[in-house]
Amino acid sequence: MSNKVNVALLGLGLVGEKFAENFLEKIQEEHVNVEIVAVSTLDPGAAVAMGFAHSKVPVYTNALDVVKMGDKVDIIFDLTGDSELRKNLRTRLQETKNGHTVIAPEVVAHLLWNFFGEKTEMPQSGKTGY
Repeated sequence: MSNKVNVALLGLGLVGEKFAENFLEKIQEEHVNVEIVAVSTLDPGAAVAMGFAHSKVPVYTNALDVVKMGDKVDIIFDLTGDSELRKNLRTRLQETKNGHTVIAPEVVAHLLWNFFGEKTEMPQSGKTGY
C-alpha cells in the first residue's frame, strides 16, 4: 500500500499560483510522497498552467471535472475562493458516492504555507471558509 497523497489544485489565480509554485517546490526538494495529479484554472494559457500541462498533469478549465477522477484524488485544494464551487464540489462528490476525496479550502493551504517556512505572506482572497 502506498502512502502517496494525490492532490488536485483548483484555482491558479493570485492565491493558487503562489501556493502551487511553493507546494511543488517543497514536493521536489524534500522528496515528499505527494503528487499533484490535476489542476484547474480559468486561464490554461497561464505560465503555471502550461508548466503543469508540460509535465503531463491534466489541466481543467472546469474545476468540477476533477471529481471525475474519483478516488485517484485524495485531497482537492480549493483555492478559488468561490463558495458556490465548494458547494458544487461537495454535491458532486456525494452524487458520485466518492467518500474518499476530501476538499481542503484556502485556510488549509494557509496552514501548510506556515509549515513551508516561507518568508513572505501567502496572498489571500478573503474567502477561506466553506
